[in-house]
Amino acid sequence: MTPIHVIILAVVQGLAELLPISSSAHVIVTAALLHENMSTPANALLLVLLHTGTMFAVIAYFWRRWAQEFFASWKRFWSFFRLLFLGCFLSGVVALPIIFAVDRILGRPGHPAQIEVLFSKLNWIAPALAAAGILTLWAGLREARRPETAAAKEAGRGHVGRGLAAIMGILQGFAIPFRGFSRSGATISGGLLGGGERGAMESFSFAMAVAITPLAIAREVWRLHKSVAATHATFAVGMSTGLLGMACAFLAGLVALRWLSSWLESGKWYWFGAYCLAAAAVTQWIYMHGALGLPR
Repeated sequence: MTPIHVIILAVVQGLAELLPISSSAHVIVTAALLHENMSTPANALLLVLLHTGTMFAVIAYFWRRWAQEFFASWKRFWSFFRLLFLGCFLSGVVALPIIFAVDRILGRPGHPAQIEVLFSKLNWIAPALAAAGILTLWAGLREARRPETAAAKEAGRGHVGRGLAAIMGILQGFAIPFRGFSRSGATISGGLLGGGERGAMESFSFAMAVAITPLAIAREVWRLHKSVAATHATFAVGMSTGLLGMACAFLAGLVALRWLSSWLESGKWYWFGAYCLAAAAVTQWIYMHGALGLPR
């Protein structure tokens, strides 16, 4: 992949990853327009390194807030850790059986597929985008009818109970295997529908994302290492282009986080849902007409 293609994908990833519109779906469609296949081991590694860039953007953006909410005392940290563990554990409980089932459904007898094959299947991405759009639109419209006061936002900051952590963890589990089902859109919307406050749901949602990203990176590095087509040269090239993309995704991610926070706090969350529904319709049209030459 050329450096200019990497930069384009990194900017798309950085903006879309931290907005509730599914970065993977946007990166896959953009890559198809550039005639790049993101299901190859090297490009799948690039996709994870782009996620790494946005992970560091999340840490940089939320660090001061997390320090006040979760690290102010040992008691707060322990409470936060238990909730984070609960959410991520439930994500794994939901995601792993789905990944196993998809591997069997899309594979051949004795030769299970890899979940990354979904990176090129627009007919799976479109309904996932639509599902995320409906959830985000529902939560956003409900929130718009009950705007928060400054006192309510302050009282709710950092407060996430077991029920909300479980809801957000389960929704994150569905988002992990299905490209198009926005992780941030699903988890924040689920938290809002569960009665959570905007700032607290945003903060905990991205804390869960930071917790699971290293596992995704390790998986893709191992997958590339085991690939028949992978060589030391392939890995070196993939890492060099990936680091360039990671830096660009970091900068784009910081811009996206400011945008997301502003719209969430001003009651415009539902606009992201409307966008996802429109993106689902466009993705389905592209698939039906074979416009990008992706496998059907």
